[in-house]
Amino acid sequence: MPQAVAGPEIERLIQLLGRMPGLGPRSARRAALQLIKKRETLLAPLADAMRIAADRIVVCHACGNVDTSDPCTICRDETRDPTTLVVVEDVSDLWALERSGAVKARYHVLGGVLSALDGVRPEHLTIALLVERASAPGVKEIILALNATVDGQTTAHYVTESLKPLGLTITRLAHGVPVGGELDYLDEGTLTAAIRSRTAF
Repeated sequence: MPQAVAGPEIERLIQLLGRMPGLGPRSARRAALQLIKKRETLLAPLADAMRIAADRIVVCHACGNVDTSDPCTICRDETRDPTTLVVVEDVSDLWALERSGAVKARYHVLGGVLSALDGVRPEHLTIALLVERASAPGVKEIILALNATVDGQTTAHYVTESLKPLGLTITRLAHGVPVGGELDYLDEGTLTAAIRSRTAF
């Protein structure tokens, strides 16, 4: 166990930062040191922003997005296409699609994927709510924007079967060669998906 180099308050800050995705012990120490060096311009405003966020963040009852209002900003946006629902695994996937600007539809966050290994079953996800939302008048298409993992594809299959009686158009994201990708660097699964999903040129 490495010896503490600072007081318990600073060590706790480092430990909490180290729990963040992408931050190991070294990165956490560097981040903590940067925050400490810039207390007035970075640490204090960040602490205030986190305190306010902790008090105000809610989960949207309609789609599962996180925001400071319920319904969320996306659900309240009247310029979005109400005929299309984009189904994602997690809020991070919703935010990624929004950054791309590729779709201007409404979303539905499942809250995870089915996983026999982890004991995640259909009742643990918001699949029933999805079916209810998809049954609303005017909804025509469901876009399954789930990760191309075994659990993601299992979930996509289950969701498709659950929605089948509604007679909606159900589509999924294309899988294959990314823009700028070189074939030599791609794995066999990606290449196979690209060949199977080929389109006319």
